Amino acid sequence: MTLLLGIDTGGTYTDAVLFDEDAGILATAKSLTTRSDLSIGIGGALDGVLQASKANPSDIALVSLSTTLATNALVEGQGSAACLVFIGFKESDIQKANLGDALKDDPLVVLKGGHDALGNEADMLDLAPLSDALPTLSQSVSGFAVAGKFGVRNPAHELAVRDLIIQETGLPVTCSHELSSKLNGPKRALTSLLNARLISMIHQLISSAKTLLKNQNIDAPMMVVRGDGALISADIASLKPIETILSGPAASLVGASYLTEEANALVSDIGGTTTDVSVLKDGLPRLDENGARVGGWQTMVEAVAMHTVGLGGDSEIRLGRDGLKPALTLGPRRVIPLALLAHDDPDIVRQTLDRQLKAERPGDYDGRFVRRVSLKDHHGLDRAADQALLDRISVAPLPLDQVIETRRDMSIVNRLVGRGLLQLAGLTPTDAALGLGLYKGWDADISRLGLLLFGRKRDTYGNPICKDAEEMARWIIDSLISETGDTLLDVAFQEDGHDTPDLARHPLTRMALAQSSSSERTGLVHLNLALGQPIIGLGASAGLYYDQVATRLGTRSVVPEHAGVANALGAVVGRVRLKCDAVISEPVEGLFRLHYGDSPQDFDSLDNAMTTTEHLLRHDARQKALDAGADDVSVTVDRVLKQANVEGKDMLVECVLTATASGRPRITRAH
Repeated sequence: MTLLLGIDTGGTYTDAVLFDEDAGILATAKSLTTRSDLSIGIGGALDGVLQASKANPSDIALVSLSTTLATNALVEGQGSAACLVFIGFKESDIQKANLGDALKDDPLVVLKGGHDALGNEADMLDLAPLSDALPTLSQSVSGFAVAGKFGVRNPAHELAVRDLIIQETGLPVTCSHELSSKLNGPKRALTSLLNARLISMIHQLISSAKTLLKNQNIDAPMMVVRGDGALISADIASLKPIETILSGPAASLVGASYLTEEANALVSDIGGTTTDVSVLKDGLPRLDENGARVGGWQTMVEAVAMHTVGLGGDSEIRLGRDGLKPALTLGPRRVIPLALLAHDDPDIVRQTLDRQLKAERPGDYDGRFVRRVSLKDHHGLDRAADQALLDRISVAPLPLDQVIETRRDMSIVNRLVGRGLLQLAGLTPTDAALGLGLYKGWDADISRLGLLLFGRKRDTYGNPICKDAEEMARWIIDSLISETGDTLLDVAFQEDGHDTPDLARHPLTRMALAQSSSSERTGLVHLNLALGQPIIGLGASAGLYYDQVATRLGTRSVVPEHAGVANALGAVVGRVRLKCDAVISEPVEGLFRLHYGDSPQDFDSLDNAMTTTEHLLRHDARQKALDAGADDVSVTVDRVLKQANVEGKDMLVECVLTATASGRPRITRAH
């Protein structure tokens, strides 16, 4: 019996699956994800699955991880401080591809240098400004991102900057040409910056898992799921964590395909932080040619065509307005459910809610708490006020109304939450489900107190928005179902080629949905609207909502057994798949330039250039797949030739060659 262990670390739960290729799923387990120390949550899931299966840990021959940590960090705007080194660009280029918004308050160093589209040096590299800044930067950031103009056509300047940074600081460096071979410098810079911010987070995850496996006498290769559903070694994932964005959702697609017999469906995976929607066609997920888009950032990471929104069981609930009527807003930020917070600190949570319920009038921060993620050292706090407020907060929860003294304090809290240093707690859809008895676990009484407290908020006329906890809970659940339905409709409209914003919320769409679900029809106009494919619901809470979502959308739902651990299952049934790309250009007639490796190479004929390129790509793709943990590797090469006719002669625009290497992950049985 060959045992494979799949582990998925999500925003709320860490799941584990023990799988045998012949017998299927042997056991599953869940444990709470512990942000301050991921090893606790991973250890809980690992212990649970080993106890349930009675398996010998030394018989485990492969461990594979999937995670939503990187995805959630981008959706919530979190990540470690990083410096962007911008080579050969104008400072105004920082506003392209939303790069300026992504940079926020992190440092930027602009250097002279860069290349042209043919790989020729456009300007000499000037390292002096960076060298002068490094002593200070090394104390305020956790890593660096380096992007040079046309760095994919000649990476020499990116490599020189990388070498200097490593020599002077020892901190991790992400070069843009290592993540993508496509043009568009600002977009590559954005991808590199996000990668640099995620390195410490994913490194912590992998290190925690490795330590636990060693302690359990599990000596097996460790893989990580990429955003396209393929597997890579844990060592590569540590260097390129950006490739793990959409890792969890991609793994869930692989798991959904394994668990169901549906070849064509909308797959919707609801977690604590996000809902991830994708399309399964002919049993396979569709890849996004433009790169993964997560949390508003358009990256250059090849991944499944996934639509991710900040909507989940732990979404923050806020009161807004729809005209004069009160309305609920869910997400995109995740907060700790009140019932979960009370699981660890029951006295302070109950006492605070009781105190606030006794107050004559509701307060702005009622039912909300804040706690520090950990007391470890951190980077990037260059504001004294930020440090002062952080020092006032411990790992034990504090009522937010006792922390916020001025409006400025709330801005600081939000900034520290964005840095991943603080966590907020408050009312969530999970609390609503607990309050209605739809879900068992933690302290439902605390959830009901939180529902009562939120329901005391006032509408435009000064009246409480809800009369009791049950009414408040049903409003939240109905809002979650409605928002999930709108999200699925948005995805369906986009997949059908209708890119009109908010089409799912158009009055005609609303009317059609209302008439389609009504048993009685009146009026002169009858509208019908329904999804043309079923919905596969995944996630621990999918069974609570997706039947109602499907009914609203005129289709059927499929919530398979083990839907709550589809991510962990998908992590162990996937394959290793890696690509190597190269571009051949014709800078002058009869000269063919290969843009690949550390520097360009010139050839006197296109045939010679393509033959050499294909040989290099086959060798490198195979080696990368082997390094990534693959066994029995096969390689295919695709060519895309683009030519233009100039004055009766065919001139090469570019030739793109792509080698794809794939194989099952290498399995090594420990003894």
